Formats: sequence, C-alpha cells, structure tokens
Amino acid sequence: MSVIVHLLALLAGALEPIFATFATAAAIVVATVGVRALLHPLARAGARAEKARARLAPQTAELRKRHAADPERLRRALLELHTREGVSPAAGCLPMLAQLPVFFVMYRLFTAERVGGEPNGLLEDRLGAAPLGGVYADALADGGVLGPQGLVYLGLFAVIAAVAAWTCRRARAAAHRMELPGAPGLARLLPLLSFGTLVTAAFVPLAAGIYLATTTAWTAAERALLHRERGTVTPCRTAPRAGGCPAPGRRARRAR
Repeated sequence: MSVIVHLLALLAGALEPIFATFATAAAIVVATVGVRALLHPLARAGARAEKARARLAPQTAELRKRHAADPERLRRALLELHTREGVSPAAGCLPMLAQLPVFFVMYRLFTAERVGGEPNGLLEDRLGAAPLGGVYADALADGGVLGPQGLVYLGLFAVIAAVAAWTCRRARAAAHRMELPGAPGLARLLPLLSFGTLVTAAFVPLAAGIYLATTTAWTAAERALLHRERGTVTPCRTAPRAGGCPAPGRRARRAR
C-alpha cells in the first residue's frame, strides 16, 4: 500500500505545475485511465463475447422455451451451445471483475489514517474546498448542499449522472433491438443499474468518487467504440417471400 501511495504522490508532483492544488485529483484521473488502458484487451474480449451472445440470442430463446420445465436440461443445453460456438459466458464480466481490486485500493488509500506506519498525507489533499478523504456527509455538515464542499460533490454527481443516463439510453436501445419472444424481462431493468454508481459515490471518499466518475466515463466511451455499428442490418424474422425483408441478392443490388 505504501508503494502505491508513493507512486501516486510522485504522479501528483509531476502534475502539480499544470494543475496546482488539483494535482492529486488529476493524478487519480490519470492513474485510472492508465489502469483502464491496461485492461482494454479484456474489454475487447468481453465485447466479442457480447456480440457472439447476441448472435446466438434466437437459439438461446428457443432453448429456454423448449426446456422451460427442466432447468437442469436447459443449463446443459446452453452450455453445449456456448461450447460449440466458442462463447464464454463469463467473458463480459472480466473487465468489471478486474477493476474491483483497483476500486478497493483507492477506497483504502483515502480511508486509512496511516500507511506503512506513516501518516497518510493524501488525506490532506483537496479538490477545491473538499478533502479527497472526505465523504458527502461531511460536506453536508459543513455548509450544506450548496456550501463550498457541497458544490464540489454536486459537480461530481452531475458528471456521473450524465454518464449513467447516456449509458442507460444506449443499453435500453441495445436491449430493444435484441428483444426476442421469451427473453427475460430483467433485460429491460438492467440498464438502470448504471445509476448505482451515483449512489455509491455519495458514500465513499471523494477520491474513490473521482475514480468512479473516470472509470464509468471510460467504460461508456469504450463500449461506444467497441459496439459501434458499421452498417449492420437487423436480422429478418420473416421470410423474403412474405415481403418482410428483401432477398439477399436484392439487398446487395440496392446497396450498389
């Protein structure tokens, strides 16, 4: 832990000529971006797994319908399908799981009064009027919602809320495109989980809140990049003869 404190202090010292009293907060942002950049290969693997699961969604829905009365047989059938197609159900969770140790380290850094037997100097650093080791309850007790510290937290909450709203909108749009008969209704509620970060930020130290704001913004931008649509066409659910979708040859001629 003392090594991490030392490295963060060195980074803050390097950024101080540019950011002055905001140097430690800027160091947290830079360190978070560096960690997320290292984890980017896991995010790419997760994106490939999500696209593969989307491709298998019709087959998955059919298996759920067929084996609705036999959960064990459904589990085996889904496992066989994923194994046959080379899809890992856990791949999409790897980026989130890999970030948990980083979040806990950041939380510990700004809650421990002593690190390695020495006083934790990071607790004295500030973002504006708010100490990085403080929490929102402290800000409310010292000036209220619109006090000097409260305004810092309102700015942080506004950033997290904006990212969460954008993420929720994209997630709902993706769920709507992929919605199939028999799909779990929970898929419509999952996008709302992005606002859980906003609640968390209100109870953790300000430094951990800065980490949350940075990492969620990175995640939103990363997912938009990895899941961008390049002229993809929604799969037809009706036969060409029924007039629901043009035949492949006709679509190709129109594209030309």
